[in-house]
Amino acid sequence: MMSATLDTPLSSLPGMLPRMTTALKKEGVACVRDVLLWLPFRHEDRAQAGDVLFQPSELPVCHQVIVQKAGNKYFGQRRGGGMFEAQVAPAAGSAWGQSLTLRWWNMPFMSRVIAEGQQLVIYGRIKEWKGRLSMDHPEFEVIDEEAETIHTGRITPVYRLRSGVTQKTLRTAAWHVVQALGQDFIADLLPRPSEAGEFAGWSRARALKAIHFAATMEELEKARRYLALEEFYSYQLRVVRRRRAVIQAGGHPHRAGLLADDFQKALPFELTPAQKRSLHEIQQDMASPAPMNRLLHGDVGSGKTVVAFAAMLGAVENGRQAALMAPTQILAEQHYQNARKWLEPLGVNVALRTGSRAEEGGVELFSKKHPSRGQVVIGTHALLHDDDLVRDLGIVVIDEQHKFGVAQRARLIQKGNTPDVLVMTATPIPRTLTLTIYGDLDVSTLDERPRERGKIITKVRPASKTEEAAVFLRAQLEEGRQAYLVYPLIEESEKLDVTAAKKGHESWAKLLPHFEVGLLHGKLSAEEKEAVMRSFRAGKIDALVSTTVIEVGVDVPNANVMYIHHAERYGLAQLHQLRGRIGRGSHTSYCVLFVPDKDEEATQRLAILEETTDGFRISEEDLKRRGPGDVLGKAQSGQAPLRFAELLADTRLVRLARQLAEKTMDEDPHLLDARFSELRSFVFQEDTPQAMMQ
Repeated sequence: MMSATLDTPLSSLPGMLPRMTTALKKEGVACVRDVLLWLPFRHEDRAQAGDVLFQPSELPVCHQVIVQKAGNKYFGQRRGGGMFEAQVAPAAGSAWGQSLTLRWWNMPFMSRVIAEGQQLVIYGRIKEWKGRLSMDHPEFEVIDEEAETIHTGRITPVYRLRSGVTQKTLRTAAWHVVQALGQDFIADLLPRPSEAGEFAGWSRARALKAIHFAATMEELEKARRYLALEEFYSYQLRVVRRRRAVIQAGGHPHRAGLLADDFQKALPFELTPAQKRSLHEIQQDMASPAPMNRLLHGDVGSGKTVVAFAAMLGAVENGRQAALMAPTQILAEQHYQNARKWLEPLGVNVALRTGSRAEEGGVELFSKKHPSRGQVVIGTHALLHDDDLVRDLGIVVIDEQHKFGVAQRARLIQKGNTPDVLVMTATPIPRTLTLTIYGDLDVSTLDERPRERGKIITKVRPASKTEEAAVFLRAQLEEGRQAYLVYPLIEESEKLDVTAAKKGHESWAKLLPHFEVGLLHGKLSAEEKEAVMRSFRAGKIDALVSTTVIEVGVDVPNANVMYIHHAERYGLAQLHQLRGRIGRGSHTSYCVLFVPDKDEEATQRLAILEETTDGFRISEEDLKRRGPGDVLGKAQSGQAPLRFAELLADTRLVRLARQLAEKTMDEDPHLLDARFSELRSFVFQEDTPQAMMQ
């Protein structure tokens, strides 16, 4: 048998038919490396069922059978229509006498593939109709005594396909590639594992072979974990390098003084211990000559904005500007109003810049150096385009930072001279993600709610309970409270059986005839959105029908009821974010998650929201179920998606990757070893102070 290399053309491998190599070459797959690195995205256990009897099954099953009768059947006058049928029986004698019909619709050419007397391995779902068992369009393989089965009778890889390549073509190519490769065809990227550790005896070569064709599920799982560790290690090298580069970059110390103290004393409430701890961590960073690069994350309603304002005063007191960038005009204007209320009495000028508004507060500037500019500048991405207002940033605060792209964040940061950077999110981030996606940031955590906040009661209910919900809501509104009524879409869709906000607004206006029902969604202009929110804050609107535009930052303490329709369409973390719009006052609040009647799966999935309001526990569960991309929104740091993202929930694996990366950067900070040649450009890309602080 030949021993292939990664550069061996597929056409040189034994068993590769010309039609297969031609189809693969059209998709840019020409050599062994191309196939080997086209990893399966899942696997199916198609191990033979032995002498197990044929029986109906919701899940696909695998059987070894013998063909008793085969032929085409046609319907009507058209010879092109019909189906190919094969009557098969179990190959094992102990189950002889049973019959199963294999059917392929509109595929008459199957008569040239399957014939009487052949032995097959088949894989598919068995259905029963009028006492007859059948399997439609099964995957199958003709048993050749001299060749191993590739597509059935084993743990079988399933690939994400590109146009022009079939599963069988790619799987066959992968099989021949794995057979042709020796033991050490590729160098290890990871440091050699200890002989006593989890990966003793494993190598990159072994894992790549096993990820395609593993002998057991245990071997497959070990291969996946090894390759996940390798992937996480690659990312951690970049994270550790960036973190160290930021520490070495020259910055400006911003020591907090009397202004921050006066701010805290003037607040009508006392900071929580978590807020005090986080502010102390931030102020220590800002006092250092190295630029701060910190993440402030916490549960909804935990008070991040107050901490951010206190931190921003450290830059103002040192004669520099502070900027806060928010993802929406609604949130930017809310921050602006709070900043004017809290900071202008201290003599600090506050400016607002959004796509449709630009204004400055009316007080004298604390610093007389730049009398034409605000010291605290708040806005949306419009801040990126205002060079007159934003010039000398000492600190950049980015709220709900995952809503912004990398380029937007970097552009604002570049307006300062290595400013301190504080990124905030109300999505509590699982520990494993603070080590990976946010691994180059120091982390401050707000893990408690202010004591004056009311309790939130959450219930999952069937959609048919709308009348009962309306009765309860009317009672709350009569007591002077307000409510959010959330829908997933703005308008009805022919493709989705989902009630939309506009139709929901019509329904609730009829159900609540004596109350003012408002409508808020993303298609309204900025001025229209602000007018609606202003009316809601002022209590002129009793119930606000809305899409998820209210997900981030909207703060109306009097609102204590939230009904979320079609809650099954949202992730756990997003539902928790939405729920955070209530419970911001002293009244007990109520969140009802409506799901389709008898949707047991949705009811079970959402049960954790009934059990807890702990966003950190919810985010961990969301990570396990949906992966980090969905949990966090837009891709972070401009990185390619992780192939083994679901294993980010494995804290032990992520920590091991971080430890190995730290050790590598200690020993080889420029990654000069030959094994890093393919990684060097990834780890050191965008090597500028601004890029390091994304």
